[in-house]
Amino acid sequence: MIKVSVMYPNAQGVSFDHEYYKTTHMPLVKSKMGKALHHYTVDKGLAGGAGDAPAFVAMGHLLVDSVEAFQAAFGPHAKEIMADIPNYTNASPVIVISEVTVEKG
Repeated sequence: MIKVSVMYPNAQGVSFDHEYYKTTHMPLVKSKMGKALHHYTVDKGLAGGAGDAPAFVAMGHLLVDSVEAFQAAFGPHAKEIMADIPNYTNASPVIVISEVTVEKG
């Protein structure tokens, strides 16, 4: 299982519409990726470790079987999904793909 983390850095002048992201953008991603996307989460940055501002204003995490499965499901819709970004933020996302080695409920 892999996790694709899309993180939006917090910086001076960054705007982010959390409501749009969780109710419109992420459901769009799910509808386009279909069954390949097992699960997704949406995080809203609250604070840094010592009470500082959060490093990221928001994060979306996609759980998929493999990098290849992600590319096959996301790739054909990448242009449409990426074109939606200006509807909720002016930040440039940082993307990290990682292997999930422990998952507990």
